Amino acid sequence: MFSRALRVPRTAAPLVRARPAAAARPATFRPAAFGALRTVTTDAASAHAEAVPDADDQPFQVTLSDESFETYEIDPPAYTVDVTKKELKQMYYDMVVVRQMEMAADRLYKEKKIRGFCHLSTGQEAVAVGIEHALTKEDDVITAYRCHGFALMRGGSIRSIIGELLGRREGIAYGKGGSMHMFTKGFYGGNGIVGAQVPVGAGLAFAHKYLGKKNAAVILYGDGASNQGQVFEAFNMAKLWNLPALFGCENNKYGMGTAANRSSALTDYYKRGQYIPGLKVNGMDVLAVKAAVKYGKEWTVAENGPLVLEYVTYRYGGHSMSDPGTTYRTREEIQRMRSTNDPIAGLKQKILEWSVCKEDELKSIDKEARKHVNEEVAIAEAMAVPEATPQILYEDIYVRGTEPQFMRGRTPEENYYYKA
Repeated sequence: MFSRALRVPRTAAPLVRARPAAAARPATFRPAAFGALRTVTTDAASAHAEAVPDADDQPFQVTLSDESFETYEIDPPAYTVDVTKKELKQMYYDMVVVRQMEMAADRLYKEKKIRGFCHLSTGQEAVAVGIEHALTKEDDVITAYRCHGFALMRGGSIRSIIGELLGRREGIAYGKGGSMHMFTKGFYGGNGIVGAQVPVGAGLAFAHKYLGKKNAAVILYGDGASNQGQVFEAFNMAKLWNLPALFGCENNKYGMGTAANRSSALTDYYKRGQYIPGLKVNGMDVLAVKAAVKYGKEWTVAENGPLVLEYVTYRYGGHSMSDPGTTYRTREEIQRMRSTNDPIAGLKQKILEWSVCKEDELKSIDKEARKHVNEEVAIAEAMAVPEATPQILYEDIYVRGTEPQFMRGRTPEENYYYKA
């Protein structure tokens, strides 16, 4: 842990937390010691549990890896998290559904049914699922354009998300937003301008504080957006106003095709808040993400101010569908992450190890997830294509019923007049 009273010059060895013995590890601890640099693991199967109950809805405790977190000027979360068998199976189902949905989008893009931009999150499922399992529907989430999994977890349907990608009238944003712009209750996008969602997210946090609600805004951005000036402006306002904001960098190691260490002088993104405490978390472990966000929400709604999180994760595909993703990294690197750090395979391993359910039941969950996604995608593909009429073009600019008399076109003859 970094202490406000003890700082080291750049030439000195970094401060790191001492690693306690597993048997004697307290819920929180404060030691800081000089030693070799240690990084957060991305091993998705690093937790362990004992005395798992028979009942599906009876809580039990999972102990996370010692390397699940790193902290900056804050104590770490408890290295234990309470779950039930039912929740573990739901987390597994949720991650499988997100991945199957993204794989369907990949196929539809390659079939040229989805056009334009399409940013997939294959490999990063634990971030969206872990965050959602730590929040309530009264909390807010806002993110960048790799947003399909978040839209689904916040309550969007697969058919509305795929329909949006296909440009259909029944899409989640009426077919007008595509991959980058998806919204549902408590979810404010999917935002296409790099970093622009961060100050908007600070505004969501301000609304919670202004209205006296004990809720938080989870504000996500990528490592590629972390150097944007508006990110630091939002940090400043959030700290000045003590907002319940959980800023979070999804560090998937590459901003488009540029490795993090080639674009950022400081790649410890959780320390970027400077005057805001930070927490780095294993973003490939859905349980570690849940524990970190639950802790962060409790901390920030207790009027401690904002927190900067860093979710260490990895995307298997390219930046977008137009990027093969192998020109700036090796196929071997991608395969190694898939085979040793996959969030779904990691949780599956633990579910079987802890006898949460048998492998046959997990296969049934996989089958159910694939069937559900396939049915929803088929419904989305059958949706009507919107008519290319001026009426549709000029809709959704104003709240319905508050439109002005007309909307100006390029010439007076092109003006569109709203019906009274």
